[in-house]
Amino acid sequence: MAGQNFHFESLAFDPVVAHGGEGTIRFNRVVTNGAGGAYRFLDLSVVPPGAAIGVHTHETDNEEIYVVIAGQGRMRLDDREFDVGPGHVVINGAGGTHGLSNTGDCDLKLFVIEILTR
Repeated sequence: MAGQNFHFESLAFDPVVAHGGEGTIRFNRVVTNGAGGAYRFLDLSVVPPGAAIGVHTHETDNEEIYVVIAGQGRMRLDDREFDVGPGHVVINGAGGTHGLSNTGDCDLKLFVIEILTR
């Protein structure tokens, strides 16, 4: 696969209610495993103020990594909750439970990467 370059401001985003969360988020699945990588997908996601990715549990064949680029939020990771902001990297382990809400007054932007564990 040739190198690729993605930028939040240059992409079209699809609206979705993510995992039964609050409000509508926007995302663009820029890469899927069809590209030959060891990951299932890479999403660029935008969670508007007051919106949330609902709490959900992953299968045991994958981990999901959230990389926060901008904004402020509250992350649930298994039985813990904590604040996140730019520069935070959160790894949801195989079979883990997580969710994310935007607690700020501007868009929460993040990369979401799902890695195959088997």
